[in-house]
Amino acid sequence: MSAEGEAARAAGGERDPSIEARFADRVEMVVPHRHNEKLRALIKRVNRDDELYALWIAANVNAIERLDMTDHGPVHVKIVMNLAVQMLRLLMDRGVEPSVVRDYGMTRQDAELAVALAALFHDVGMSIHRADHETFSLFVAAPKLKALLEDLYPVREATILRGEILHAIIAHRSGGTPLTLEAGIVRIADALDMAKGRSRIPFEQGSVSIHSVSAAAIEGVRLEPGEEKPVRVVIEMSNSAGVFQLDELFRSKLSGQWIGAARRPRGRAGG
Repeated sequence: MSAEGEAARAAGGERDPSIEARFADRVEMVVPHRHNEKLRALIKRVNRDDELYALWIAANVNAIERLDMTDHGPVHVKIVMNLAVQMLRLLMDRGVEPSVVRDYGMTRQDAELAVALAALFHDVGMSIHRADHETFSLFVAAPKLKALLEDLYPVREATILRGEILHAIIAHRSGGTPLTLEAGIVRIADALDMAKGRSRIPFEQGSVSIHSVSAAAIEGVRLEPGEEKPVRVVIEMSNSAGVFQLDELFRSKLSGQWIGAARRPRGRAGG
């Protein structure tokens, strides 16, 4: 069930917890493919995958219904995917080279697919537990990624791409160190899903904390081309409570050490 559907049931006092009911209001994954045929094919596969959707539902049950946390299900990953792909495209439009292009000679379209998949799978470990969910996401995601990439890439390329996606998943954790541009993008896109819609369910169920109150103050987040920098992040707030989201949550994602942000000279040992 989508975040909106869960909120409606909570507000109206009616709740059907059955798996069938949770699948009834299925959220369809959509991202502009911009002539990226592999990305288009991938999203079709994702939208047909009941196993993956069940993982998102289970992640949200743990997050919202058992822990009174914010949305970690299909609405969240859809938002993160679109933010991540848009951010990558803005960077590439300004000449920034994705890591899979730089290090493996793959294409910009392959980088888009890696970012999209990492965003879609980054929280599936929440279906097991919140604690160390990023690590759980790795072994949940690995076989699903292999199946989704089958027939889209030869074995060698699919294996490399799977490793890059799994790296982006683990690097979004607190204290994570992205080694690639793609991983850094997913890390930031995850933090940018901070608008009030994400806190609506726990807030309406009576969970009032600085996290839910501050998120409720964020009216919207959008990305646009920057002037001095490739990307400008625009965050609209209705009141100053939203500063908590930026100061305490978003800053920590930005301050993570990006080893892959600058290319290191080859042939020299690190200190």
